[in-house]
Amino acid sequence: MFTGIVTDLGEILTVDDIPAGKRTRIRTAYDTETFDIGASISCAGVCHTVTKKANEADGNWFEVESAAETLALTTVSKWRAGQKINLERSLKLGAELGGHLVLGHVDGIATVVKREDHPDSVYFQFEAPRETAPFIAKKGSIALDGTSLTINDVDGLLFSVFLIPHTLDVTTWSERDVGDGINLEVDMIARYAARLAEFPKTG
Repeated sequence: MFTGIVTDLGEILTVDDIPAGKRTRIRTAYDTETFDIGASISCAGVCHTVTKKANEADGNWFEVESAAETLALTTVSKWRAGQKINLERSLKLGAELGGHLVLGHVDGIATVVKREDHPDSVYFQFEAPRETAPFIAKKGSIALDGTSLTINDVDGLLFSVFLIPHTLDVTTWSERDVGDGINLEVDMIARYAARLAEFPKTG
């Protein structure tokens, strides 16, 4: 489980095809001695398991493997060497919850349809996949590429957010533009509320 607060801007070093899907090596500022093989790390909003790691003189790194389903449902299939990605280590009990509860289970890919740069913020508008739209509410929470954001407005399949300069500085959002695909995870509470609403009250 994660919070959607990005704590490192990683860089993809290599992407290799393997029988199960793809193996990716990611450079990180994290001290890899502080987490184990098998640890969960959110990579661009997608929960991945660490399969290999090392601290080295020219930079620390860890490896993850992405299965066919992950490649089909997320932007991981488009990862390339040199690309920057948002990273977050899993939440520890008792730690500050600065964003909202995020599972790292991507629900679909949203598309950037508008970007407007302002002096103190950047406005992004997205088109959501139709099946996720009912879970997206004005002033609600959403995770986009692993970043916990507050929804500014909603209009059908379209929704928008404003990003402050700090977020742009410490994440990949400064590089995002119209046409980009974004990993989208709806709010966990919205998901469960919608499921409960499917069943009429009895008794």
